[in-house]
Amino acid sequence: MAPIGSLRSGLLIAFSTVLLSVVSTGVSSGARGAAFPQEAPGGHGAIPTDPLPPSNPGQKALSLELKAKGALFYGAWWCPACHKQKELFGEAGSTTLPYVECDKTEAGRQRCKAAEIKAYPTWVMKDKSRLVGVQSLEELKTWLDSPGSN
Repeated sequence: MAPIGSLRSGLLIAFSTVLLSVVSTGVSSGARGAAFPQEAPGGHGAIPTDPLPPSNPGQKALSLELKAKGALFYGAWWCPACHKQKELFGEAGSTTLPYVECDKTEAGRQRCKAAEIKAYPTWVMKDKSRLVGVQSLEELKTWLDSPGSN
């Protein structure tokens, strides 16, 4: 029969091994994601995951007007500034934005390359005028009302 001290040591080693296994599995299966968000490509910060707020009628109307007048919003799925731009339109308004995804598919990358997109977000009007960076809703309204954008 094994001495009690030897049995106790064996049980402690077994318990420690199981505990370490549970902790490491939790970290690798997503618990780490809460404490350490996934980084965007190229060192552009954390990938945005916050849900978009509800839209009001003005946000939805502006989104549709931008689309109707031929504006395009170029961005990337991992871009924090693009997410901020979409937040300004809210959830429903952002779904009707004339958005071009520049980094999920090769076709999107080629489309953005052809449009000479150098930064995200970039807004391009059919007359080729551009706005680079996050734009307020007022700035976008003014841009729409400027000569050449109608």
